[in-house]
Amino acid sequence: MLAGAAFLLIGIGPHLGWYQTATVLSGSMRPTFAPGDLLVLRPEPISSVRVGQVITYAIPISDHHVESHRVVSVAHRGRYTVVQTKGDANATRDPWTAVLHGDRAWREAGVVPYAGRLVIWLREPYPHLFSMLLAPVLFVLLGLVRIWSKAAGSGAPDRAAPHDPGPARPATDRGVVRWVTIPAAPPRLVQPSDADA
Repeated sequence: MLAGAAFLLIGIGPHLGWYQTATVLSGSMRPTFAPGDLLVLRPEPISSVRVGQVITYAIPISDHHVESHRVVSVAHRGRYTVVQTKGDANATRDPWTAVLHGDRAWREAGVVPYAGRLVIWLREPYPHLFSMLLAPVLFVLLGLVRIWSKAAGSGAPDRAAPHDPGPARPATDRGVVRWVTIPAAPPRLVQPSDADA
């Protein structure tokens, strides 16, 4: 049941667009959330974006990385929505305005403290190498070992054929004769002949 729930939460939900998750990498939104926390994002129409909401979007400058900051101003310009944001821990607003594209924005709906630390750890070089290459190989080897061990233990042990001692004979033990009782053969009926009469 837990595996099924995890599959639905991690694999199905985000692909169906019900929600997304994001790992917090900086402290610009302290104390609302901190590095290592996991954000749960819900979609909503861009026209519903309001001041005070925390949204996640790609910044319009430099490397276009994804940022999760609080909306401090919203301007609807025709079919475009332009926002300006600010980190709760920052003294000033972000030095850009962002045009929200598409028909929906991703708004912060919840925070899972510390859950993103595993994601951050898996991004390190050695854990990333282990998770991408070594872990699948280990799982395959473990599966093969289990298959081979079951196949080796599935054969029934050979039953020894019953020992046929043959006809009973007297046995000796250091010169002492031990007689074994041999059951008498059933009597055989003999028809009298004319000569015996």
